[in-house]
Amino acid sequence: MLREIENPFKLRVAEIVGVVKENEITKRFYLRVDDFPEFKPGQFNMLYVFAQGESPISISSWRKDLLEHTVRLAGDITEDLFNMKEGDKVGVRGPFGSHFPIESYKGKDVILVAGGLGFASVKPVVEYVCSRREEYGKVYLLVGARTPAGLLYKDSYEEWEKGGVEVLLTVDKPDEKWKGHVGVVTTLFDFVDVDPENCVAMMCGPEVMMYFATKELLKIGLGEGDIYLSMERHMKCGVGTCGHCQFGYTFICKDGPVFSYKDVKPFFGLKEV
Repeated sequence: MLREIENPFKLRVAEIVGVVKENEITKRFYLRVDDFPEFKPGQFNMLYVFAQGESPISISSWRKDLLEHTVRLAGDITEDLFNMKEGDKVGVRGPFGSHFPIESYKGKDVILVAGGLGFASVKPVVEYVCSRREEYGKVYLLVGARTPAGLLYKDSYEEWEKGGVEVLLTVDKPDEKWKGHVGVVTTLFDFVDVDPENCVAMMCGPEVMMYFATKELLKIGLGEGDIYLSMERHMKCGVGTCGHCQFGYTFICKDGPVFSYKDVKPFFGLKEV
């Protein structure tokens, strides 16, 4: 019997049941939606503001009872989403895209790297690993932000640490209260101790960050096929028809957003591709 394929254009109505302010330009939204399909870490949904339009937003939690999305002010649609409150309704299409294949790396050491809003894509992987911590070796979470205020999900760090994840944080511009590391996220690799032949890395953030983080991982000794990148730029339609997210010979929304470095090596880091 053939498996029924989910219609990517099917629109579900979701109710906002919780809002968490991360900082002045970033909020987390908890959505209740009936009969939502299974999804995996790294996938995204199209969130639709009725009578306005829609925008691709990463699913930012592994929890299944509610959908969690982290929204940053970046345009007209995200501004509309950002200003919504509990009780408001939004449309949801999805899930879309490839995912971080963390389930295929049981027994491995894990390095997770997140920069800025890219943390939204990596957070479900952290939660997945914590829920199955005994199935993995050493687990490092390296997080970078421009300022301390830009660090997301601060209320979860202690829980993840207790769950066996070593959380390492750094900022570019510290304030007077910051006592942690200062510098780009790649400086945190000095504190990572893994078996490179038994390790996987997964990351999301600004492309320049991922470019240099990949160089560090290769220097450590990870294989090109064991480094996964979430490329989330320029997505618009979610189904590969508009062409906005062309990346080399792929479309990020349809073929990604998660790729192995091995697959995109020929054009990763190049401009205008």
